[in-house]
Amino acid sequence: MNLAESLLRAARAHGDRPGLALGKDTRLDYAGFARRSGSLGEGLRRRFGLAPGDRVALAMKNHLDYLPLLYGCWWAGLAAVPVNAKLHPKEIAYILADCGARVVVATDDMADAVAAAAAEAGTRPAQILVGSAEMERLATEAPGAPVEQVASDLAWIFYTSGTTGRPKGAMLTHANLRAMTLCYFADVDTVSPGDSKLHAAPLSHGSGLYALPNVHAAAKQVIPESGGFDGAEIAELMNHHGGAAMFAAPTMVSRLVAHPAVASAGIPGLKTIIYGGGPMYVADLKRAIDVLGPRLSQIYGQGESPMCITSLPKAMIADRSHPRWEARAGSAGIPQSTAEVRIADADDRPLPAGEIGEILVRGPQVMTGYWNRPEANAEALRGGWLHTGDVGVIDEEGFLTLKDRSKDLIISGGSNIYPREVEEVLLRHPDVQEVAVVGRPHPDWGEEVVAFVVIRSGSTVEEEVLDRLCLDAIARFKRPKVYKFVHELPKNNYGKVVKSALRERN
Repeated sequence: MNLAESLLRAARAHGDRPGLALGKDTRLDYAGFARRSGSLGEGLRRRFGLAPGDRVALAMKNHLDYLPLLYGCWWAGLAAVPVNAKLHPKEIAYILADCGARVVVATDDMADAVAAAAAEAGTRPAQILVGSAEMERLATEAPGAPVEQVASDLAWIFYTSGTTGRPKGAMLTHANLRAMTLCYFADVDTVSPGDSKLHAAPLSHGSGLYALPNVHAAAKQVIPESGGFDGAEIAELMNHHGGAAMFAAPTMVSRLVAHPAVASAGIPGLKTIIYGGGPMYVADLKRAIDVLGPRLSQIYGQGESPMCITSLPKAMIADRSHPRWEARAGSAGIPQSTAEVRIADADDRPLPAGEIGEILVRGPQVMTGYWNRPEANAEALRGGWLHTGDVGVIDEEGFLTLKDRSKDLIISGGSNIYPREVEEVLLRHPDVQEVAVVGRPHPDWGEEVVAFVVIRSGSTVEEEVLDRLCLDAIARFKRPKVYKFVHELPKNNYGKVVKSALRERN
């Protein structure tokens, strides 16, 4: 079934409920949201002669028209290609050429980058500017019914970050995204008509993916006016709209908790923060619960299995009286309803509980493959399992704990060192705000451990104190040999620490 049917269903049942808001100002109800989506889809199809399956790239920062365009693509049977708004024009050009986009839609702040990218792409896709007279003409088309789609039809090409080479386009079908949507309701959070979903994280990635279950349930979609991440604005919007949920990277949660306006009063209008995209350290999680209350839910997923491998629901995170709370809080939770998860060795043999290996996953939410990458597909999906490239362990109760990306593993003197284990220990110090552990070459041991540490403003911490913290908690060979104190850690557009940049500093 076409994903646009979810929006049409919401509009029919809850047409007068608020659909899209910019800041505090509700601009469209659900009937208007669906009508604009259908018109934009029909306009794109007619204006550019598009056929079902053609690709439309969305090179946009978060904008009120992002979701109408996304659903408009599906309404017309087109495949959407959301593009990270912070990419370089050459990177955008690569994506446009790789997916063969027929049209690229851009916000005005992306216009120059998109024009340069389109010229370099070779395929020279048509360009259209959000808010232009041309786009508003598209929106005057009378929408028909959503184009019929089967489960295997392409809906979204999700381009990976490209940390190990050129980014690859994970092909997500209508069935993949419907499975993700149903898992949200079963494993992550409940949604009622009239709740709100705040999009402070990029709609091109996790926040956009989690718009789907919230649209299905007729929750209001709220775009912050700032277009950025400001704690005071987020708190104000959540309190204004109420029943507010937000997807955020753990670093965003930590920044929100540290904001004076939030730390002093909390956020009464907050219903749920779903965090993912990186580790939430236990020390940070405790602080977040103290400030925000029992309103946090964790997910672990990848673009290849969108938002949908494991989850740690609010009830488990809130139950601090549980004898194994600390271990559970440090885990990524249990498999989501459609996901089958196992730990495997280098030969893909399943490992028993308690043993560390690569995390594999299969289920209806897993991508059909990478766009035009048969060799990468054979590697990533061998044996019918998605090979995540992440290293983890599943305990006797079925909880998955992430150790690290396989590329971040440090091997020193023949022993494996998982950076997250060291980071968790260092973050126990109350004056350590952030930390990232990487390896660097060593002539005798192969690699040695280096810790990049951000100290809270106004505080000082001696290396000897951090060293003692490690020696009291983990094996001596795992402790950092070098501490580098920095003002901030390099992060990408999604709040993830870029460890490759730190390794280059060694």
